[in-house]
Amino acid sequence: MVEKLNAEICTAEDAITWASENLHPRVGKASSFGAEDAVLMDIIIKINPDFLFFTLDTGRLPQATHTAIDVARKQYGANITVLFPDTKQVQDMVNSKGQNLFYDSIENRKLCCNIRKVQPMNKMLATLDGWVTGLRRDQTQTRQDASMFQIDHIHDHILKINPIINWSWDDVWSYIKEHDLSYNQLLDEGYPSIGCEPCTRRVNPGEDMRAGRWWWEKGIKECGLHHDV
Repeated sequence: MVEKLNAEICTAEDAITWASENLHPRVGKASSFGAEDAVLMDIIIKINPDFLFFTLDTGRLPQATHTAIDVARKQYGANITVLFPDTKQVQDMVNSKGQNLFYDSIENRKLCCNIRKVQPMNKMLATLDGWVTGLRRDQTQTRQDASMFQIDHIHDHILKINPIINWSWDDVWSYIKEHDLSYNQLLDEGYPSIGCEPCTRRVNPGEDMRAGRWWWEKGIKECGLHHDV
């Protein structure tokens, strides 16, 4: 099926239309409220105002991200579900390993990501037949082989839809400016990729766009949500 969809569907609008017509209401857009999410929310709402959006409140998000969520609710009347980690798991982790355990080892960082992000996301995705992401090929080396439609093998083989996979960073900002979209203000402060506050820093000129995520680590850096890309 995905081969046929990838051959026939070329635009973000057509991808969202297909998802809305074939998977709604068991499809949703995962949002971290970065630049890509601002674009996709605008496209999706114009096609289907009742489309589901969901986001992770890890307990460590920047205030600017909370503000962006509230602005989106008010501006679009969007159906945004906020996911939270299991309270006891967070308490046990912090009490045994400390508030900032992620700086101590990659193992600790992945544990924190798993409890605060991956597990809540997995519970949501288990209720859906498909999910929409803001992945783009030029974000990281691990995403260069991704396609617009994929079978998500780590989430019970549901359909993963990446409508702007072929877009560049310039394409994203051209859309934002052309449509005068509101967006997370951290983007204006040098944060092209936005995660938890203690795990995200500004990106310096010439650095990779995701260099600010888990900047103290070396090599390929993912939180675990997109292992299959």
